[in-house]
Amino acid sequence: MAVTAAAGLQPGLVVASHGRHCLVETADGRRLICHPRGKKSQAVVGDRVLWRGSHDEGTIEQVQARRNLFYRRDEIRTKSFAANLDHVLILVAAEPEFSEHQLARALIAAEAERIEPVIALNKSDLVEPFERAWARLLPYQQMHYGVLPLSLRLSGDVDRAKLLALLRGKTTLVLGPSGAGKSTLINLLVPGAAAQTGEISKALQSGKHTTTSTTWYWVDAERTTALIDSPGFQEFGLHHIEPMQLAACMPDLKPALGQCKFYNCTHRHEPGCAIMPLVGREGPGGISPTRYRIYQDLFAELSQPRF
Repeated sequence: MAVTAAAGLQPGLVVASHGRHCLVETADGRRLICHPRGKKSQAVVGDRVLWRGSHDEGTIEQVQARRNLFYRRDEIRTKSFAANLDHVLILVAAEPEFSEHQLARALIAAEAERIEPVIALNKSDLVEPFERAWARLLPYQQMHYGVLPLSLRLSGDVDRAKLLALLRGKTTLVLGPSGAGKSTLINLLVPGAAAQTGEISKALQSGKHTTTSTTWYWVDAERTTALIDSPGFQEFGLHHIEPMQLAACMPDLKPALGQCKFYNCTHRHEPGCAIMPLVGREGPGGISPTRYRIYQDLFAELSQPRF
């Protein structure tokens, strides 16, 4: 720290970003707007940075080494969600029916960065829809993903205790499609979240556009447990993952890798493939037809020529 002080740099945490503006939290809990050095912003929420003060704002001079970066990429652009995560909590609901393709994409992105994903299924009070949704998630439980039942609308205190036990001391990115209850979950764990969002919006002068930004919330006064709220679940491109790396990011396919007749097997049509015979097999080691279809669709998508 002596070298940092001598250089006039101070450590900070990026807690919100919008365009070229970042909101950086200092070691003593103050927050100030910082701008990147140069034309392009490299910092994302969750980054530890070194910044230099100038009047009531600052300049980010360095983004420190990351443990991981959760992001998506389509044919045109890359969207970074957050850095230095312990968990990605993917919230889906019994109603409206969730997209298993969307869920798989988020899980694959987490696996690629070695971030632990957790699936939470909301609306357990809707008995029949919940039973159907829970059955769809059984293959994910067999893959040893944590699957947490919730009823955020009815049993707030019970769910708050369950979530806090799971997330305590961690930094967790929360993702979820429209209607899953993500705002309810954030407000349950961070009662002042709406007010904080308004303050951040004002600070970044982003107004109504704050809904498109990513925001860090402290759950506890000690600042040991954090939630990161980010939009952008509807479209989740995986173009940063090579087609031949895809199976290694899917825990139900991964155990059979290296057992195929051909080293460059795509697991779609080759003789001697070790994965295809497992499709539809019941019990441990089996691969559900839905999951295999998702693999085929994603492999084809990622194999398209990129211009």
